[in-house]
This record gives sequence, structure tokens and C-alpha cells, in this order.
Amino acid sequence: MKKNEDIEQQTTEQAEVDTAENTTEEPQTAETQAGEAEASQEAAEEAEGQEAAEELEAVKKQLSEGVERMKRLQADFENFRRRTRQEKEELSNMVVQDFIKDLLPMIDNFDRAMAAEAADGAKFQQGVEMIYNQLAEILKNKGLEKIDTTDAKFDPNFHQAVMRVENPDLEDESIAMELQKGYMVKGKVIRPAMVQVVANS
Repeated sequence: MKKNEDIEQQTTEQAEVDTAENTTEEPQTAETQAGEAEASQEAAEEAEGQEAAEELEAVKKQLSEGVERMKRLQADFENFRRRTRQEKEELSNMVVQDFIKDLLPMIDNFDRAMAAEAADGAKFQQGVEMIYNQLAEILKNKGLEKIDTTDAKFDPNFHQAVMRVENPDLEDESIAMELQKGYMVKGKVIRPAMVQVVANS
């Protein structure tokens, strides 16, 4: 009987020891788990921070490339504007040079007319007429057109009325007289014809 009691006591003591050991191990296991969780969280945060840094660097790179591209485009545009302006000036100079070149024969004829003897009025008049016809031909070749007012009705797009007169032989709004010639260049009015307009009523 006493032997059985000894066995039970030993069993109880062993159970108490095991319980004490288990109780001691549990806090160690929880602490270890908490440390692992914290380490895992730190690793995740570090990975997120590295990923965010990489994205930021990528955005900075794209922004820098965009700025450089914009600078190149701006420089190209400025060069284009400069070339266009130079070409326009050169073209304008060429047009003026060609026009003046066409007028040089007229200057020659003026020189000849003025060199003629004053007594020879017919020759002088002939020279002036020749110069006039020559000038008219040059301007015509450049696109100059005379606005015709013969038997025409008043049109404010082509005529400038400076006077209204009564004329029973003509209808109202007819052009009674041309006071100054009007001209167009390639269909565009550069000076309207100055006219008298009939107003009977």
C-alpha cells in the first residue's frame, strides 16, 4: 500500500515538474512568435519603402526626360521661326529687286525724254506716252487691273461715291463720272474708283 502511495507521489511530482516546464516554455514561444511577426512586418515595410523609392526614381526620370524633350522641341520651333523669317525676308527682297529691275527701262526712257530739246514738243509727248504704256504693261504683268466704271452701277465694294448728281438720262445709282481711277491686284481692291453717282429722287 505504501508502495502505491510512493508511486502516486512520484507521478504527482513529475506532473508538477512537467507543468512547471510547460509554463516556463509558453512565454518563450509567445515572445518568439511576436519577434518573428515584428521582423516580418519590418521586412514588409522595408520592401514597400524600397518599391516606393524605385517608383519615385522612375517618375523623376520620366519627368527629366519630358523636360529635355520639351527643351528640344522649343529649340526646334525657334529655329523654324528664324528660318521662316529669313526665307520670308529673302523672298520679299527678291520680289522688290525684280520689280525695280522691271522699272529700270522706264528710267532710261525718262532720261531720253528729258534730254530731248524743249522745242520738240511732239517728241517729248511721244516719249512720255511710251513711258506710260511701258509702266502700265509692267504693272499689268504684276497683276494690276483697272476697275471699269463704264456704264456701271455703283458698287461700294469697288467704288467710292464722293458726289451725288441729278441726271435724267441715267438711272439712279448709275455712275455719272469717274473722278479717279480705281485698281485691283489679282482680284483684290487696293484703291476703289472715285465716282459721281446719279441720284434723281
